Amino acid sequence: MVASRNSSLPSLADLAQRAGAALKERKETIAVVESSSGGLVSAALLAVPGASSFFLGGAVVYSRRAGKALLGLTADDVAGMRGETEPYASMVAGKIRVSHRASWGLGESGAAGPSGSPYGDAPGHVCIAVVGSTTRSRTLETGSHDRAANMDLFARHLLLLFEEVLLASRV
Repeated sequence: MVASRNSSLPSLADLAQRAGAALKERKETIAVVESSSGGLVSAALLAVPGASSFFLGGAVVYSRRAGKALLGLTADDVAGMRGETEPYASMVAGKIRVSHRASWGLGESGAAGPSGSPYGDAPGHVCIAVVGSTTRSRTLETGSHDRAANMDLFARHLLLLFEEVLLASRV
């Protein structure tokens, strides 16, 4: 899927506000693991007044060493898997959800740019995932080498996916 590079997407702050409001209303919690968005999702959620009622924690996992230290990832966890894939994003989202005992885990892994990744993915490639009462993942390609713009888009698309999942799971 090609991600929009224009400003038609809601701002990161607006998306975080909407996510926070929904989590507070539902009395649910969230934990976030990020790579190429560098903590932007966690920062946006923490900027929402009352975040302590729903935000349990976040981690920036930018290397295998960080994955081991922050998520307890083992060689068995990543056997036959590589970063920047939907299965990997779902796995780390599930790991942080379990470790924080959260209702929801969000995860992303990608290549923000300006160059591609060691895995051969082009800059602007990201895989995002939401894990909770349902699991959903998505792959996005921005087609851009602009690191800061990609980081922002990756964060916004992760919160958009979370919003989609929350809306679909309303009873």
